[in-house]
Amino acid sequence: MSAVARRVLAALVALPLLVLALGACGYGSQKDTTRSAAPDGSGGGGGGKRLSADTVRIGYFPNITHATALVGDHEGFFRKELGGTRLRVTAFNAGPSEIEALNAGSIDIGWIGPSPAVNGFTKSGGKNLRIVSGSASGGVRLVVDPRKVGSLDDVKGKRIATPQKGNTQDVAFLNWLSGKGWKVDPQSGKGDVSVVRTDNKVTPDAFRSGSVDGAWVPEPTASQLVALGGKVLLDEADLWPDKKFVITNVVVSQKFLERHPDVVEAVLRGSVRANAWIKEHPEQAEAAANAALRSLTGKALPPEVLAPAWRSIQVTDDPLAATLDAEADHAVRAGLLDKPDLSGIYDLRPLNKVRAAAGLPPVDAARLGEQ
Repeated sequence: MSAVARRVLAALVALPLLVLALGACGYGSQKDTTRSAAPDGSGGGGGGKRLSADTVRIGYFPNITHATALVGDHEGFFRKELGGTRLRVTAFNAGPSEIEALNAGSIDIGWIGPSPAVNGFTKSGGKNLRIVSGSASGGVRLVVDPRKVGSLDDVKGKRIATPQKGNTQDVAFLNWLSGKGWKVDPQSGKGDVSVVRTDNKVTPDAFRSGSVDGAWVPEPTASQLVALGGKVLLDEADLWPDKKFVITNVVVSQKFLERHPDVVEAVLRGSVRANAWIKEHPEQAEAAANAALRSLTGKALPPEVLAPAWRSIQVTDDPLAATLDAEADHAVRAGLLDKPDLSGIYDLRPLNKVRAAAGLPPVDAARLGEQ
């Protein structure tokens, strides 16, 4: 086989992993695909009366940190609540491209990580989006090569990957390094620890080759590294009160929320019911999420990656607003973000209306929005 043929073959083998390796926090390439959400390919809703919009367009990542959307879509929770309103789904590989689509009016509602949500809100002067629900907590770990790093103190002097400069995991790692008293330039990543900004789709290869000694990454990348012989040195959940911190939110175009509150409420009902079903049927939900991944990307996660990744995620309606505010403060302290004004970033009134109808208590916006 020629060298060219070998390179082509390697690229073809690696291609199915491209989407699965991406996390929920604003990195990657352009949007992946747009498809009809109805099982028969029609794009129709779940039957019944049409709501105030003919169609609602939602976006999410083909990633288990977006389990609510994966399961809610695959199991028909959204379609059922939308009645005769059509559902269109776009899968994204990157937070910035999803925010761009929301701002451009290409999608109406999206599942997205805290960093792109904050960036999208602040860059628009608070005019383009609102966080209307939580979706997931957890799912971020520091995984290292145990031959090179035996303890947390051993991280000093090592090369540790994060997904992207200024993304949620990068900020969290820089904040943790600061707490250890180690100095790192936030722009270059150079210092007592070398922070290597590496797209998650190539982090496993970088880890395998030894070009990085570990990575602070979301799932399923963390579990992919463990499957390659890595060791979990720290679970980020252990750094947060009650071991909870936001990894995925639900955001909505402010214009769409104003014009079609009934549709937003319907999608949130589907989200709340999907989260309840995931908690009540964890094994079925895990299989459903993997089936959705297979449908979206052509490849499911292997059991040795899926199982630990799934266990590290907690679905939640609560946006854990106080942790988003803290994450923004971490970015400011790291020198990666000017102090943002997040007042009004949340509008939890539709969610709390849905939760009240389901006999559930309200969730809190930590003084950052309407409730």
